[in-house]
Amino acid sequence: MTPLLPEAAARRTARRSVRPRARRPIVAALCAAALAVTGLTAAVPPERDTGPDSARAAAVLPYQDPALPVPQRVDDLLARMTLDDKLGQMTQIEKDALVPQSDLAAFRIGSVLSGGDSTVSPNNAQTWADTYDSLQRTALATPLGIPMIYGIDAVHGHNAVRGATLFPHNIGLGATRDPALVQRIGRAVAEEVAGTGIDWSFAPCLCVARNDRWGRTYESFGETPELPTSMTSFVTGLQGAALGGGPASVLATAKHYLGDGGTTGGVDQGNTQISEAELRAIHLPPFQEAVKRGVGSVMLSYSSWNGVRSHAHKYLVTDVLKGELGFTGFVVSDWAAVDQLDGQTGFTGAEIATAVNAGVDMVMVPHDYKRFLSLLRGEVSAGRVAMARIDDANRRILTKKFQLGLFERPLTDRSYTATVGSAAHRALAREAVRASQVLLKNDGGILPLPKTGRLFVAGKSADDIGNQSGGWTVGWQGRSGPVTEGTTILQGIRGAVADPSRVTYDRYGNGIDGGYTAAVAVVGETPYAEMRGDRPDGMGLDQEDLQTLARLKASGVPVVVVLVSGRPLDITAQLPDWKALLAAWLPGTEGGGVADVLFGVHAPTGKLPMTWMRGASQQPINDGDGKSPLFPYGHGLTYGTGPGPDPDPEPDPTPAKACTATHKLVNSWPGGHQAEVTVKNTGTGPITGWTVDWELGGATVTSLWNGTHTVANGRITVRNTSSNGTLAAGATTSFGYTANGTAGTPAPRCAPA
Repeated sequence: MTPLLPEAAARRTARRSVRPRARRPIVAALCAAALAVTGLTAAVPPERDTGPDSARAAAVLPYQDPALPVPQRVDDLLARMTLDDKLGQMTQIEKDALVPQSDLAAFRIGSVLSGGDSTVSPNNAQTWADTYDSLQRTALATPLGIPMIYGIDAVHGHNAVRGATLFPHNIGLGATRDPALVQRIGRAVAEEVAGTGIDWSFAPCLCVARNDRWGRTYESFGETPELPTSMTSFVTGLQGAALGGGPASVLATAKHYLGDGGTTGGVDQGNTQISEAELRAIHLPPFQEAVKRGVGSVMLSYSSWNGVRSHAHKYLVTDVLKGELGFTGFVVSDWAAVDQLDGQTGFTGAEIATAVNAGVDMVMVPHDYKRFLSLLRGEVSAGRVAMARIDDANRRILTKKFQLGLFERPLTDRSYTATVGSAAHRALAREAVRASQVLLKNDGGILPLPKTGRLFVAGKSADDIGNQSGGWTVGWQGRSGPVTEGTTILQGIRGAVADPSRVTYDRYGNGIDGGYTAAVAVVGETPYAEMRGDRPDGMGLDQEDLQTLARLKASGVPVVVVLVSGRPLDITAQLPDWKALLAAWLPGTEGGGVADVLFGVHAPTGKLPMTWMRGASQQPINDGDGKSPLFPYGHGLTYGTGPGPDPDPEPDPTPAKACTATHKLVNSWPGGHQAEVTVKNTGTGPITGWTVDWELGGATVTSLWNGTHTVANGRITVRNTSSNGTLAAGATTSFGYTANGTAGTPAPRCAPA
């Protein structure tokens, strides 16, 4: 498990003595009230009522004592719970379905969530925190005082909260090839989520998107298993080195288990028709790595594998996930997914029994919780769901609540509320945007643009924060327009040039003449999410975009296209008209990062996380399948590649094929470290593969990304993947790894294929 980055660790240490003191007196009072209701009493030494660790004052029962091991606390609490208490813990309901709010306590509900369109008024961090605390106080007013856990889809930042920092969607983060950056983003998201009280994020999505027609393609880090596997660093960012080991530790969710990115035709909630060998080779590795990192929850997929829905698949959920992979967290259903098992609207006892027996621990109901609880109780009473299964589900859920510290710190840590949309987080998001840009074409070196030029900017997404943020942005499907605070790409361009008055903007390209240095067209998709985002037919630009581009072309001004989209689009016919093409994906709120690349403040470094089709008829198209793409997986240009070969080389020129490897320590902690190795083609011609080896010096590699490795006689050998083996002269690639033990001073050797 990779630890926090140094700055996050420092914050954790600084906050550790602050957060508990603010919350524990509340817990003591609530526990006292609960004991008064139940008639339970316990002798508490007077000296425990005072002092910095007042949690001991509340420790009147073993499960309330934070000094005891978590398994012992869980055992004690389980022994005190009624069947109603246990069934309630397995129930998750939508916040807006709670009418009256007192039902949260009356039905012993264990979890609340906000769906994609669920919000508060006014929509700001303070109101979210107040809402959370009100609900939590209600949950605690039960005889046993078991806190609720609150879940939300914070999938590219705390995206339900207006004013929060919105990072690039996962497809853009996959283009960065930077797990350490993604871990830092996870930490920032955790702080913003914690600042609103919420304990649990339904992220990261670890799907391997194999067909770009799928409306959730942008939620995938990439089309090969290696890329999402490497980006499980986001889990460590959210949770910390250990769940609850410091403040702002938010429960992560690996979703959607299993194979949702491989459905036939890219149909959302469809059927993944592949062999078990292919399922394991392509779709399982990211989840396996997330489990190694200690992910606290796993959400199941709506989709099916060879005709059997994931929510009914005991083999995949219980045997593989919990048994083979050793997952010790809890499994949560997707929104109303259990109600879909029989294809009819409305819960049935059979559906519930099937899902729970398959291994679902918590059911996202999300509305008709009274009927759900009644039916689940009936299935238990009839023996169709064993009490052992109920207790196992509760043990998993309660363990995570104890580990998060919810029993000691149930209310919002207001010291983090001000981090929502903070300058530091926006700076990190801008860094991520820069790193996610993929330069696909740059004829004549038109990019970077001169800051002193005269520019014409057009396109429906140039000045639209909603378009550039995409779905899951202050609403499930997202929408165009000023939906939240941030910097549009147009604003970023104007902020980057020497004289903003020399930048002309017209959405439709009207008014352009031949006097401009370049025309920047910001075009692409408008927001969508699952279901509505599927594109079973054409995958090209819409008519507005095509007409705008035609006006720019007619002017004779060189056209630079910035493509804002959640996936590769069919642009083969238009590409010859463009001097440059920059894939910006869905960058989020910090459009200045796009401008940084356009003007050369930062050279583009992104690499394609998806194979770029020549046409929609090629879908599905993926790395290694033999199809001829427009741009291959891993493609990405940059600026300043340098002059060509020396026409009069020295007597001993660099061999035609040669490479070097440079080892860099990224992070270290007691007992382990993280490092990155950069491979450079130092020869005069391309190489099509490489190996790097070095002495481990007693260290043990625990995970490795962007390469495959073997270890023999204390020496590790790393080989390229299918996506990063081909390097032009002077080009570089990198791989990273984590290991137990000290890094030492490795001297890696590189050999080209």
